[in-house]
Amino acid sequence: MIKILKYTEYLYLVVAIVSVYKIFELWEADREGTYIFIFFALVSTGMFFFRRNYRRRFERRKNENKK
Repeated sequence: MIKILKYTEYLYLVVAIVSVYKIFELWEADREGTYIFIFFALVSTGMFFFRRNYRRRFERRKNENKK
């Protein structure tokens, strides 16, 4: 279960990186179209940190219950 959570948090990071790349690629040509990628980058980055914090908290609780 924890390995799946680790993979999903990095999936959010990949989405953020791809979104930032698209922002730089499309900024001069279509500024209106880049706003959706800015949104994706911000939300994906936030979800990465939220998921990482949640996974670490879950691991700590699991380790405390084993003791």
